[in-house]
Amino acid sequence: MRFGKSSGAARGGPSAPRDMALRRRPGLGLRGRLPDLCLLLLLRGCLTAAVNLKSSNRNPVVQEFESVELSCIITDSQTNDPRIEWKKIQDDQTAYVFFDNRIQGDLAGRAELLGKTSLKIWNVTRTDSAIYRCEVVARNDRKEIDEIVIELTVQVKPVPPVCRVPKAVPVGKSATLQCQESEGYPRPHYSWYRNDVPLPTDSRANPRFRNSSFLLNPETGTLVFSAVHKEDSGQYYCIASNDAGSARCEEQELEVYDLNIGGIIGGVLVVLAVLALITVGICCAYRRGYFINNKQNGERVTSGTSHPS
Repeated sequence: MRFGKSSGAARGGPSAPRDMALRRRPGLGLRGRLPDLCLLLLLRGCLTAAVNLKSSNRNPVVQEFESVELSCIITDSQTNDPRIEWKKIQDDQTAYVFFDNRIQGDLAGRAELLGKTSLKIWNVTRTDSAIYRCEVVARNDRKEIDEIVIELTVQVKPVPPVCRVPKAVPVGKSATLQCQESEGYPRPHYSWYRNDVPLPTDSRANPRFRNSSFLLNPETGTLVFSAVHKEDSGQYYCIASNDAGSARCEEQELEVYDLNIGGIIGGVLVVLAVLALITVGICCAYRRGYFINNKQNGERVTSGTSHPS
């Protein structure tokens, strides 16, 4: 009996607690993980309880008279109807663009709200280049306010530049051609053409212009010849260009002519000879008393008329 009892005790005693522990282990594991699950849910609630914004393009670039979208997107918020405001910052001045659920200021009539928060502008002008700030207020969120800044750049096509080309320059003399344009943005670069052939910035860098001596500044539009040659004669025009487009001035002719040194010397000699003859004639008249006799005759006439008869 002891053997059977001990056998029964062996079968039911030591192994029974282990079996029961194994059965209870899943329940104990779930209860052990409950604090972690609660913490995870709490953290998730904290993350989504803050309004957050993003933009697909914080530096949009657009050409004048086109349309543009200023992207402002709410990524996280628990507020169904947040307050949206857009502001324009230009020359240290801040003005409302969208406020009280309507477009304001100079964008009225050519802008609208896209989706919930983005702003679309039609027919943009150069005065629209500015910094824009999207502000969202979500009262039901832990962090109620968020904002994002977008810098809009409006490119402007150049207008025909003003060109100044001297009409005639003698061989060997210097000459300066000027090209200026003031409307384009970004500031345009300048290029000069002679007889429809583009000129390099330095004539020495191109064998085709080895008989010329000029420098072109593409930033200022100035083309300077240190000494013109006959080959520099021709029709000149300038093109101003930037990322928005280009414009050119009308062709102007530059004539380079030879100096007639012999003719100039001959002319000077003739003038000197004439002056010398005049001087000699005056001296001869004085020596012969011509001017003295005329003076005495004049005095006699004056004295005769001063005494009545």
